[in-house]
Order: sequence, then structure tokens, then C-alpha cells
Amino acid sequence: MNEQHTTHLAENHFQSSAAVFASASKLLPPAIAAATQLCCDALLNGKKILTCGNGGSSGDAMHLSSELVNRYKMERPGLPAIALTTDNFILTSIANDYDYERVFARQVQALGQEGDILFAISTSGQSANIVRAVQTAIERDMTVIALSGRDGGQFPDQLRAGVDVEVRAPSDVTARIQEVHLVCIHAICDAIDETLFGGGG
Repeated sequence: MNEQHTTHLAENHFQSSAAVFASASKLLPPAIAAATQLCCDALLNGKKILTCGNGGSSGDAMHLSSELVNRYKMERPGLPAIALTTDNFILTSIANDYDYERVFARQVQALGQEGDILFAISTSGQSANIVRAVQTAIERDMTVIALSGRDGGQFPDQLRAGVDVEVRAPSDVTARIQEVHLVCIHAICDAIDETLFGGGG
């Protein structure tokens, strides 16, 4: 692969990303605002936020929880958030004793309480362990915020109108969906800070 081809490939990535972000900037702000309000209401009521995802979405889940527990941009108290993707002992024991499909649902069952938030992150909305975690969260009267892409997969049938929120990246390409998810996470964290603590911007 020569330098000219590599340069062209990089240009295509930027152009593709820019096109998806242009569409997302028009479609997603209302869903982001709704997700932010759900988070703020839960946090003000002493509830916590759980996050989960696979692969790159696992990284997004950890990123989100770290921004909340530590901080996004402003100095503020830490906010209660737990990434369900980080404890290898828990993940492997559940996968071994049951199956991988239950690795997040079991943790939601153990840690989730009524009024808590579950961020379910899946670029396809089809990951069996995420779908099962969503169902468990609903059974526990938690609120679900789903970050998805493509056609939303199983999320549209699972989520409750007027209760849960889906933030669906307008793309069929996994890389583009993940890029949009990261910006959505930053936007939500920024809005939480500004709403609860009067900072951000």
C-alpha cells in the first residue's frame, strides 16, 4: 500500500465520518436531551447509572462511567456509575457457570435497583447479552438508555415508549456508529454537569 493510497483512505474516513455527524447533529439532539433528563432525575433521586457493551462498546461503557465518577470538564462531586464490563472475575465466572449471554444481566440483577439507569450500548442492537441486560433492567423497574445504530436491532421492540430512550446513530457502519456514540456520551456528560452543577459549556 503506497502513501497516496493511504492518504486517500484516510480522506475517505474523514469524509464518511463528517457526513454521518452532519446527519446525527440534526437527528439526535432531542434523544440526547431526553437521555440527559433521565440521568439527572435519577441522580437527583439518589439512584445510580450502570453501563454495558461489548468490544468497542465496552470501551464506551467504561468511558461513560469514568466521566461520571471522576469528572467530565468541571470540578464537581463524583456521580455514582458502574461499568459492568470491567471485573474479569465476575465476567468469567458468570460465563463459565451459566453462559456469556448472562454476563451483564446477572450483574444488573445483583446491582440494579428500581429507578436506576442502564446504558445499553450496542452498535447493532442485537447483542444477546445486551438484549438480556435490557430485559432484566426493565423487570427491575430501571430506566434504559440504549445507544444503537443501523435499524436499532431488538431495542425498538424492547424499550418502553415514554419511559426509555434510544439514541440511534444514523449509519450502518460500525466504526461510524462508535464515533457517534462517543460524541453522544460527551454531550450527555456535559449536559449533566451543566444541569446539576451549572458548569460545562
